[in-house]
Order: sequence, then C-alpha cells, then structure tokens
Amino acid sequence: MGDLNARGTPSRRFPQGPESVAQARRFVGAALAGAAPDLVATAQLLVSELVTNVVLHARTEAEVTARSEGGTVRVRVGDRRPDRALVPHGWPPYAGTGQGLPLVARLASRRGVETGDEGKTVWFELGPEGPPRRPDDWEPPAAPAGGEATVTLLDVPTALCTAAEQHRHSLLREITLAVAAGQDVGVTPRDAAVAHDTSQLITASVTAALRPHPAERGLRSLPLSLPPDAGPSVRTLRAVLDLAEEAARGERLLTLPALPRQRLFHQWLFDQIVGQLAGGHPTAWTMMPGGAGPSELVAWDAGQVQASRVPTIAADERNRIIAVNGPAADLLGWDAGDLVGRPLTTLVPEHLRARHVTAFTSLLLSGQPRILGRSVPLPALHHDGRLVPVRLFIQPQETADGRTVFVAQLTPRGAVPSPSTHAPGRIRPPMGHRQPDRSSPMAAEDTGRSADRSALVRLSLLADTAAALSNAPYLDEGLERVGRILTDRLADWCAVDLFTEDARVERARVVHRSSGDVWPEEYQGRLPPLSDAARGPLARALRGAGPLLLTGPPSPSQVASPLDAHYLGLFRTMGADSAVVAPLRVRRQIIGALTVARHARDAPFTEEDLPLVHDLVRSLALGVDNLRLHQETRNIAERLQRSLLPKLRDAGNVQLAARYAASSATAQVGGDWYDSFLLPDGDTALVIGDVTGHNLDAAITMSQLRSMLRGIAVDRQEPPSTVLRRLDLANHSLYRESTATCIYGLVKGPEEGPWQLVHSSAGHLPPLLVHPDGRTRFLEEGSGLLLGVDPRIRRPEARDAIPAHATVLLYTDGLIERRGEHLDDAMERLRVHAAALARKPLEAFCDELLIGLGADGDDDIAVLAVRPVPPP
Repeated sequence: MGDLNARGTPSRRFPQGPESVAQARRFVGAALAGAAPDLVATAQLLVSELVTNVVLHARTEAEVTARSEGGTVRVRVGDRRPDRALVPHGWPPYAGTGQGLPLVARLASRRGVETGDEGKTVWFELGPEGPPRRPDDWEPPAAPAGGEATVTLLDVPTALCTAAEQHRHSLLREITLAVAAGQDVGVTPRDAAVAHDTSQLITASVTAALRPHPAERGLRSLPLSLPPDAGPSVRTLRAVLDLAEEAARGERLLTLPALPRQRLFHQWLFDQIVGQLAGGHPTAWTMMPGGAGPSELVAWDAGQVQASRVPTIAADERNRIIAVNGPAADLLGWDAGDLVGRPLTTLVPEHLRARHVTAFTSLLLSGQPRILGRSVPLPALHHDGRLVPVRLFIQPQETADGRTVFVAQLTPRGAVPSPSTHAPGRIRPPMGHRQPDRSSPMAAEDTGRSADRSALVRLSLLADTAAALSNAPYLDEGLERVGRILTDRLADWCAVDLFTEDARVERARVVHRSSGDVWPEEYQGRLPPLSDAARGPLARALRGAGPLLLTGPPSPSQVASPLDAHYLGLFRTMGADSAVVAPLRVRRQIIGALTVARHARDAPFTEEDLPLVHDLVRSLALGVDNLRLHQETRNIAERLQRSLLPKLRDAGNVQLAARYAASSATAQVGGDWYDSFLLPDGDTALVIGDVTGHNLDAAITMSQLRSMLRGIAVDRQEPPSTVLRRLDLANHSLYRESTATCIYGLVKGPEEGPWQLVHSSAGHLPPLLVHPDGRTRFLEEGSGLLLGVDPRIRRPEARDAIPAHATVLLYTDGLIERRGEHLDDAMERLRVHAAALARKPLEAFCDELLIGLGADGDDDIAVLAVRPVPPP
C-alpha cells in the first residue's frame, strides 16, 4: 500500500476507552477532507469498527493514520498488542457482534495486517473501483500460541455451539463497554478484561479445531489447545457471564438473556475445560441431562418440517412463521404458503393471544421457558374461525448460522404425539453411541461383525430388536430404536420400507451411523410405485423374494422402473459395498422390506449372514404388525371417545365450557368423559366421570355408562343421588366387572338467579367452586362409593349455592394427580391456579387450566366448567 509514514500524513493516537471510537471517526473525516464522500463515509465506518476492536480486545491506545492520494483512501489502525492475533468470526450480519473484520473484508479494495515487535496494524485501501467482486476472507485464526494442554470436547453440537458463542460475545462486548463507561454492573474492569480475553481464547481454539472440516454438521468431537493454567480465567469468565446474564434478565443490557440450552451448553463447556485441565476425564455433551436431543444432531432447516408427517410449524425469534408443512396446513385450513411470513398469533385464539405474547416476550427477556419441551393441551385457531383442540410440543433448534428457531408440533387432541422429534423417514444417527473401534477383534465381536459370530451374540441382537419394538408405544419410535441397534451392531445404515393402506410404498425410517452427513430428502418418505416393470432388489423383496445378498450397489442394468432407479440412487448417495434386502412377511402378507448395508472398510455381508437377517425380518415384521394393530385399535377408541363428547350450548344464562385431552405420556386411551344436557323441567345436567382402565374396553364402557345415564336422567328427572343409584344398578346388572367414578349434578334456578348445584358423587374428586373474587371451596359433601361396588346402598346428595359469575369446575384426576405427589398437594395446586383465573372468560378459564396443569400429564383429562351469569 502507499507510504502512510511519509511526512505530512495525518496521524493521531487515541487513549484506551469507548470515547476513542467517535474521536477516531471525526479525525478520519477531517483527514480525508476533499476525498470522494462515499469513500470518506466508508472509511469512517471501518475505522469505527477497528478502533472498537482495539478498545475491546487489545485494550491499549489506538494509533490511526489516514491519507487520500490519487482518488484512493489509505487508512491504518494500530495497537500495542502484537501477541493478540486477529480472530475473524465469520458470523452472519445479524449476530450483533464480530462484524468489524468481515466489514473490512467486504468493503475494502485491499487490506491486510502487519505485526511487529511492539504492536500490530490493520490497514485498508478504498479505491474508486470499489471492493473486489469476490473478496477473500481473512486468514483463519491459528490455535492459541503456547497452548500445551489439550481439552477434548466430545459430541459438540455445532449449531448450538455457534449460537452460544455468538451470544456470549454479544454479552461480554456490552458488559465490557458498560464497565469502561463506569456503569455499575457488578463486574470489575480486571474481571471484564480477563473474561473477554478468555472468551476470545476459547473461540480461537474452537475455530481452529473446526477448520479441518468446516462443512460438517451435527455432533463433533473437538480437541482444544489451551494454556494449562487457564482454569482460573475460565472460572472468572463463568462468573462474569453469570452477572451479565443477570443484568440482561433485569433489562439493564440491550442483549437478551440466553435461552436455557445455551446456558446449559456454557455450563458444560466451562466444566469440561476446568475439569480436564485439573486432570479430569471428558464427559460427552450427549451425556448431559437435558443436553443433546434428536433435534440437535443436525442444524435446523426447513426440509425437516416439510418431511414430517406430524403437523409442524416453525417460527423465528420475531414470532413470525417461517415454515409450515402440509399436515399442519390441512389441520388448520390454510395453504402452507399463505401462512409463511404471518405472525404466529394468526393461529392463536383471540382469548389466548395476550397470554402467548406475554409468554414469548418473557422467554426472550428472561430466558425462562414455560412450555418449551412440554406437551401442552390447548386450542389452535382454524382458518374458518373454529377452534381445533391440539397438543402443542415446542422445541428450540439452532440454525447452522446460530439463529434460534422454535419448532412446534401440533397433534390433534385425542391422538398422542410421538416422543420422537424426528420426522418419519428422516435419516438420523444413533444418539449417545460412540463410534466403535473396528481395528480390534474385540470391537468386531462387540458390533456383531465377525463371520463366526457366536450364537449368544445373534440371540442378543434378535432379543434386543424385538424388545425395542414391543416396548415402543409408536411405530416411528420403535423403528428408530431398531435402527439404532442395527447400525450399532450389524450395519452402517439400514432402511425400512412399508406398504401403506393405499398399497403405496413409504420409507418409514432410515438410520445411518454417521452424524456428520446430511442426506437428500428425495430418498425419504413416499417412494415411486411398485409397478409391474420393477425388477430391482427392492422390488423383488417387496414381492416376497429374499433375503437377497447384494455384493455391491444394484446394477444399472437392473433399473427398469422409477422405483429401481430410486433404490440405486439411495445406494450411491448413502454409500454401500454390500447389503442384504429382505421382505417383511406376516400373516401371509408382505408388509414391507428391510435393507441393511455396509461400507468397504468393514467386513462385507456374506451368505452366512442371511439366516440372521431372515430371523431379524421375521421378528421385525411381527413387531411392526402388532404396533400397527395397536395403533388402529387406539384410533378406533379415540374416534369413539371423541364422538361421544357433546357440543355444549349455554342454557339460558348458564355458561358452559369443557375440554378433553388425551394423555401425553401413554399410548392408551382412557375412559374419561363429560356431558351436559338440558332436562325437560329446565334444569341443566352436569356429568363427569372416569371408567377404570386405559384401553378400548374402557372407552366402550364409558360410552355405555354415558348412554344409560342420559336415558335415566331424562326419563326419570329424579334427584342426582337417585339417578346415580339407578345407573349403578344397571351397570352392575349389565357390566358386572366394570367400575367407574362419576358426578351427576343439576344446576337449578330461574334465569335471573339465584342458582344452586345439587349433586351426588360416586367416588369422584370433589367439584371446585371459584368465586369471582378468587375465593375457592371444594364441594366435598355428597360423596359416596364409586360405581360397580355396591348398587344397593343409598347415595348421598349435596346442595350448594352458586353466586352469580362464580365458576363450578368438574374435572378428572388426570388434571391434577402426579406420581409421587400427595393428593392434598395436587388439589391445593388446582385451587391456587383456578383462583388466579376467577375473572377469566370461561373458555379461557378452561384453556389456561390445561396449559398450566395439564402439560406432560400421565392420564387423560376431562374438564367441565359452568358459570351462571344474570341478564344485563
């Protein structure tokens, strides 16, 4: 570059402090007077960034030199820290920090760095020709000089690591400037400097460790080169970061607090560095409680949403919808493209929008989640304005560039969401498994690869795969578990293809051992049809042939149909040098096919492996068929259960609202039900009950009890105690072995009031009366034995006044009971929660109850609320 040391070149030194940034900007503007205005403005921008770097990172005086000659602007910014190398981050423009050096790289015609004995200088030139079309990046940072100790980070989720790193630097940058400006944030200038330097040191080490394989995503193991005495500095960094987080939560900083997973990641990161430098052993991130989940294995992308068969919506940090799949659009009556870009509140009922905005804002401002990672029953808003009962499961995920995306699965109420957060058909690695060492005979025996595999190992493999399916409540989860076992012990990757109800073929699951690769979605989900022309290995297996041994990828000569070409493409993409494909046969029908494949570095499949694969597919087919039958039975019970839930209508000035939610933790349906109807004499009947059991029989018994109770109540119009006794007698005569709890009550009173509740309880939890001012009382009188015990006994009855605008709540045990908790504590929690909702509209009252108390429940939930409102 030109000689900026020549006599007359404007140069000035600025003290270490935030005020130097503005002073340097004004100095450059004056020194370049007469140059092209756009070049002067660009030079001032870049000088502001570089002097900020000096203030934050070098913490010495800054020397700035500027000169314009022949239409070219030349600027130098120097500091007194030659040992402090540049650390270009390469973060996206919206990261909030780390933008200085990338800006120089993008805008300067030429730039560079010079390092001497007494300091270093970053220089740049701005010419009339503008920046190069494709500017080069800065040289990546080298590993920290003098690093003598190696800290090994196992199973680092790269996307989460990037997000946490960006947030850490944003917090530290702001806290450092606040300290320099004299603000009291609880951090001393020395601690702020140590924390900042240590954070830069860790970032440089991580960047250097990632450099050899920058394109890999998912879980990585990174060796960090760090000074052996860095432990105290890391502890200081942790303390400063905690204080900065506290200041952010108190809204004393512009940077928002970290989300929970970012805080957990930093806790793990610092523990690993301090512990290993002190002689401890590494602990993988995947072993952290609440650490790695399936969604962290790869960075988020919209394709994950589109490939899912579960209704799924993704929103960004601005609460805007960024991705919607077809099932979600169909569920809510929208075109998927019309939803993208809209605020998420478009799908939130009006009575819950304020709560949603408050909760989302609280998450961003405090970092404290309320419903993240929990299955919450609530209604979604259909395009036509009606409410769609769903269970909502939200998980945050990180994109490859460090942003956070909130991914929500909406499972229609009555169908239980699968715990698996992967879309069916998505290729995923096994979680929590370390790559086995294939170089030793023992490793070969452990993974089931040796040709003379013992009978014990074979039986263990068969038993474990059978158990994985039999213990899984859902087919997707069961196939994922089987895939993990097979790729851990038998194959490098496996695929399960199943026939659907319409005789199409769908790739139900693909599992690969590798966690670093991203596979094309074209080889997932629905496959080309099995036509008469298909002659490839998969087509043959789907027709019943096999197990078939493939000593290489399918031959192109075998490609006679789109299905054959698709299967060949799968092998070329996934990589395989030997494979076995076998039909899944059960009850004399072919229901699908299993493919297991190995790469060249491993012992190839041989004829000796075919009997084992044959036994595997027999067990797998039986397990798949059983799970399908189980799900079909459950779906029948769910449809029956939902068909029996009445559409409530307000009776005069008596408002009614009800909710039903299936369990989020079990694959079985229960016998919970509610009912309300108007009797000929004008009384409003209220019913809630719970049949013992969680199966189709319970749902059938529930439907029978409901029908009998309706008939007896409408025909006889007798007091609740008499109606329940007649119901118990009929139940005992017709269904001798069934037992159930039930409340039957009548709301009596003229339209203008007063009102009273007359009820009788058969072993059910007591109704809760909630006054408008928040006072509450459980209506415990009128309680007797549950139905099915002794139909001859007389049943008690209770009468309680219901004040205007008060709420009577009937509920089943799934709303409040939790394992290991005393019932009194559960009822107290309900009382407190209901009291806080006393003035809410009745629909919101019920929704808030389910959101606050029904998340992650182990049992079905039924809620019925009634509120008398006098005429205006």
